[in-house]
Amino acid sequence: MFKEAVYHRPKNNYAYPYDENTLHIQLRTKKDDIDHVVLIHGDPYIWEDGEWQTDETTMEKSGSDQLFDYWFVEIKPEYRRLRYCFVLETEKEKAVYTEKGFYEEVPLDDIAYHFCFPFLNRKDVFTSPQWVKDTVWYQIFPERFGNGNSELNPEGTVPWGSEDPKPDSFFGGDFQGVIDHLDHLTELGINGLYFTPIFKAYSNHKYDTIDYMEIDPQFGDKETFRTLVQECHKRGIRVMLDAVFNHSGYYFAPFQDVLENGVNSPYYQWFHMWEQEVKTEPHPNYDAFAFVSHMPKLNTEHPEVKKYLLDVARYWIEEFDIDGWRLDVANEVDHAFWRDFRRTVKSVKPEAYILGEIWHDSMPWLQGDQFDAVMNYPFTNAVLKYFTQQYSLEQFKDQITHVQHMYPQNVNEVSFNLLDSHDTPRILTFAEGNKDAVKLMYLFQMSFEGTPCIYYGDEIGMTGGEDPDCRKCMVWEKDEQDTDLFQFVQQLISLRKSEKAFGNESRFRFKEHEDVLVYEKQKEEQTIVFIMNPTQQLKSVTLDNRVKRKLEMEERATVNESHVTIAPYGYFVYEKE
Repeated sequence: MFKEAVYHRPKNNYAYPYDENTLHIQLRTKKDDIDHVVLIHGDPYIWEDGEWQTDETTMEKSGSDQLFDYWFVEIKPEYRRLRYCFVLETEKEKAVYTEKGFYEEVPLDDIAYHFCFPFLNRKDVFTSPQWVKDTVWYQIFPERFGNGNSELNPEGTVPWGSEDPKPDSFFGGDFQGVIDHLDHLTELGINGLYFTPIFKAYSNHKYDTIDYMEIDPQFGDKETFRTLVQECHKRGIRVMLDAVFNHSGYYFAPFQDVLENGVNSPYYQWFHMWEQEVKTEPHPNYDAFAFVSHMPKLNTEHPEVKKYLLDVARYWIEEFDIDGWRLDVANEVDHAFWRDFRRTVKSVKPEAYILGEIWHDSMPWLQGDQFDAVMNYPFTNAVLKYFTQQYSLEQFKDQITHVQHMYPQNVNEVSFNLLDSHDTPRILTFAEGNKDAVKLMYLFQMSFEGTPCIYYGDEIGMTGGEDPDCRKCMVWEKDEQDTDLFQFVQQLISLRKSEKAFGNESRFRFKEHEDVLVYEKQKEEQTIVFIMNPTQQLKSVTLDNRVKRKLEMEERATVNESHVTIAPYGYFVYEKE
């Protein structure tokens, strides 16, 4: 028994309240090292004849990655408090794992040996907006989705789609262009819109904010935006805006004052200045996003800065009824600010969604006091690499299992699962034009736990490499759209909504197979099996159960009572008896 690999801590993703009556407990052990794990648990105040009274519950192996096995159990403590330890068994050895280390037998004479979950307080339960679990997002880069009012075109605007985008291109996208095409989103099945920044800014991408309280005039005015939100809500579509609170733009009035007056500016402390005289070239002598001089980092610890930004967060919810905030470069802003941000947002709209842009392990931000979720880039990377044959099946399963066990289940249920964005190459380009591989990516994304997001135009086969190429104008000419891909994504979204085991809040489990991806989704009495073949070879899979109902099948697949044969990049999805 490799005891050095055994790990548990009664916090974060290892022991947490799933709801006000339920605890989830997880244990980590070395991969393929432990055969059986039992949780010994009891109320710390129930004793008889000087001995602590306990129950035993067998833990389930919930998954494995490259190094570890993960064990899981759900407990409903009668009095909402728990002391516990773990009994680990192999063919040759048994050990009891406690907070104080390993023992041969369970110590029942002193509860101080045992892990402690003191009390399941309702206030400590991680709660996120329930509606997000059933949302399929669509990301819009406003400058490139639709030009509905040419009178708003900024100087230098070129005709729509007339050339490939450059870093400083303007094509005239605006809010009216989005309103004009909401039926496209409704037809697809979208019920959440995520907009990259819409506030007054110098660039086409608007991540260099000039005024957080004003709409960029290129997009329209506040009344047009209000109409956009209202039209979305009529269609059951929620609206999430992008907040850039880590840094401002070069032309942000307080920063311009600092450039003019240096240390004498009343806004000098609004930023992280290094010297009294401000220099932007050749490198900024102040903190910035990366080393970009026109994106000076805001001092979110300063009371005036904090008040200004929290007023921004409150204003757009109160005045325009937006449904969420996506937070740019969220990991570089102090945790205290985000705690105040959450209190502010939730006080105005408790069901607002707070999403952080963090590309790495984000547990410190996901403890119920800051974000509801983060952009799930570990998921993104695993999916892209597996379905383009850069990962083996085993590597993919390792990565996805690791993603599943990084956070509590109630966090995973609202995790923002994207395949690409304005910051990455489009998936069809990443897949080198292999549309069948892209279809498999979508099938996995739409059937995985969390809330999926589609980047505008991907559903009709748009291509694009690294920024700015991934920010091309939306193609609205029907004869240039891939309607087959559109209908495929549309069908997956429909299945996600209509089949309770297909999408969120259902139990996901990989099935063993050498070179074909097989997994099950189960909720209540329904179990759906997914089989995918992202290889160049024909594959035959033995079915270990009868097919009750075929849900989705690639046209070249053949099925009989005991086998399914799947063509290269084919798939078969069915409900089992």
